[in-house]
Amino acid sequence: MRDDWPRLADILEAIGQIEKYSSRGRAAFDESELIEMWILHHLEIMGEACRGLSEDFRNAHPDEVWSDVVSFRNVLAHQYFGIDLEAVWEVVVRDLPLLKRSIASTISRTLDSQQQEDHAQGVIQTV
Repeated sequence: MRDDWPRLADILEAIGQIEKYSSRGRAAFDESELIEMWILHHLEIMGEACRGLSEDFRNAHPDEVWSDVVSFRNVLAHQYFGIDLEAVWEVVVRDLPLLKRSIASTISRTLDSQQQEDHAQGVIQTV
């Protein structure tokens, strides 16, 4: 089983892939079935990655929207022809930048904490 950090990387990568084409704007999203499907596909990847996050991780970061992302993925995967593209676009422009910053911050805080622990262990070992 994969641990949480590669799953967070998957989420960030999916957001980056979405940004690659969402940066072309709403008109491109509406006019290009390929861009629409690209974005939907990567939103589903994000949902799968969030679903795979450990319970310990989700409990340690309860302010995040892990279950919302999973629920949205389920709608995308199972509604087929009933997907509300307006809602999808709103998620892309409103929610993904916030999620991206939040995940980056979580990773940064955790790495800082781990570096401090590693440093402390090094100091203890030299004593």
